[in-house]
Amino acid sequence: MVNLRQNHQKAGAGGFAIRSGVFLVILGLLYGVFQFLEGGNGSGQGTRIVINAPKSDNNSDSTEKSDEYMLHTTNLGYLVRHQYYALSYDEKDEQAEWVSYYISRNRLNHKRAERTNWFEKDPKVKTGSATYKDYKGSGYDKGHLAAAADMAFDKQAMEDCFYMSNMSPQVHNFNGGIWRELEELTRDWGRMYDKVYVVTGPIFEHNLGVIGHQNKVTVPGAYYKIILDIEGKEKKAIGFVIPNEVSNKPLTAYIKSVDEIEEITGIDFFPELEDALEEKLEAKVNQAQWKFDNHLFRIRKEKWNLR
Repeated sequence: MVNLRQNHQKAGAGGFAIRSGVFLVILGLLYGVFQFLEGGNGSGQGTRIVINAPKSDNNSDSTEKSDEYMLHTTNLGYLVRHQYYALSYDEKDEQAEWVSYYISRNRLNHKRAERTNWFEKDPKVKTGSATYKDYKGSGYDKGHLAAAADMAFDKQAMEDCFYMSNMSPQVHNFNGGIWRELEELTRDWGRMYDKVYVVTGPIFEHNLGVIGHQNKVTVPGAYYKIILDIEGKEKKAIGFVIPNEVSNKPLTAYIKSVDEIEEITGIDFFPELEDALEEKLEAKVNQAQWKFDNHLFRIRKEKWNLR
C-alpha cells in the first residue's frame, strides 16, 4: 500500500506539471494574439494592419466623423501609432514605408501651432529610429512624410510630426520644390473637399545611396502620395509618383492610379472599401475631378527650384 500510494502521488505531481505547462502555452498563445491585434510587431509579408484615425480631438466639429479608419497591408515594417498619424516603420531602410493621416477644412482653419523644428528619435520605434546625426552633413533634407503644415492644428500633432520616423532623405530642391507644391495642393484639396485622406511614402527603386554612419538610411529614388476623397458625393482618388530630384514638369506629369502605386510598392491601399468602389477608385484617375493650381506651378519653377 505504501508503494502504491507513493506511485499515485508521483503520478499526481506529474499530471499537475503537465496541466501547468499546457496552461502556460495557452497563455503564451493568447498573449501573442493580443500583441498582434494591438499592432506590436506587424512584421512579415502580407500582414494586415488597421490604422485608426483619431476618434476625437479638441478641434473636431460635426463634420469630423469619429469612426473613420484606414486599412493597408504592411509590406516591410510594423505599425507605429501616434495621436494624429500612423506609420509602418521599415527598419532596413530606417524610415517609414508609409505614413497615413487625414486633412480637413476644420483642422486647416484652426489656429496654427508654432513649428518646433525639434527633430528627435521616435520612442515608439522599438528597434530604434534614425537620428538627426544620420542626416548631418549628408547634403539631403530631413523631408517630412506627414507634412508639418498638415499638423499645425495642434501642438502635440506638430511635435509628433518631427519624430525622425516621419523623415526621409530628400534632395533639397525636391523637398522645397515639387514636393512642397504637392503638399500645398493637397491642403487646398482638404479645404475644397472638406476632408481627404493622405498616404505617402518612399519608393525604393533607383535609390540614391545611403547616409548615416550608424543607421544607414536609404535615400529613396522617388516618393508617392495618394489622396482619397471618400466623404463627399463625388468619391475619388489620385496618386503621384515623383523622382527625388528637382523638376520643372507640372504635377500632372506624375499622376498615377492607386493600382499602379500598389504594383510599384507592394502595398495594398484601402482594402476596407466596398469592393466595387475600391476597384473603381483605384483603377484609374479622373483628372477632371481634381483642381490643379497653375500659379503654384509657376512659383515653383521661378522661385522654389532655384533656392
